[in-house]
Amino acid sequence: MQKEKLNIAIGSDESSEICNLVLKYLDENHYSYQKFGALKKGDDSNWVKIGHKVAAKVAAKEFDQGILLCWTGTGISIVANKTKGIRAALCFDKGVAEGARKWNDANILAISNGYTEKKKLKSILDAWFLTKPSKIVEEKQDIERIKKL
Repeated sequence: MQKEKLNIAIGSDESSEICNLVLKYLDENHYSYQKFGALKKGDDSNWVKIGHKVAAKVAAKEFDQGILLCWTGTGISIVANKTKGIRAALCFDKGVAEGARKWNDANILAISNGYTEKKKLKSILDAWFLTKPSKIVEEKQDIERIKKL
């Protein structure tokens, strides 16, 4: 299955090896992206502000999807999920990333800068970008229910 070419908003409260690996992945796979927070010179690096900014831009359809990173990934995903239309998922392995896309049509991938295993990162990103929302009627209905909340 081929990866869809998406425009991605990516933000982090710190520049890290995990961030650099995600950016390298996006470059190697020819994704269009814009950096926010500590990844963009002169931008605010507060994780609450970054999570809100990226989520607002994805919700407004300025970007197809987002990737958010902070030390655990938890806080920034909570912030993102406060925005109507956002379904951010903290993913720590391939199976969680697949499930988030398949059953939740998650539109923001949250990653931990501090706890993500480098050897798992590529499989998380591959699963995220290759997995499409479920076509099963009941599962599509659940996704629509989530979107209406």
